[in-house]
Amino acid sequence: MNALEIEKMSTAQRLQAMENLWDALLHEKVEIESPGWHQNVLINRKKRIAAGEAEFLSLKELKAIRDV
Repeated sequence: MNALEIEKMSTAQRLQAMENLWDALLHEKVEIESPGWHQNVLINRKKRIAAGEAEFLSLKELKAIRDV
């Protein structure tokens, strides 16, 4: 499937295709290694939380804030 074929799909068809891709990836036994920069992002986030500059939010809390 190429980009032109995807553009011709309806939104519902695209979403279903993405869902199918995620399902296929979920059941693969291959582990995908995180990119090197990801470790630095996590370290910086932990530092900000420890310094009181950021905080963890649950998904429920985040959704409540986003809906305001």
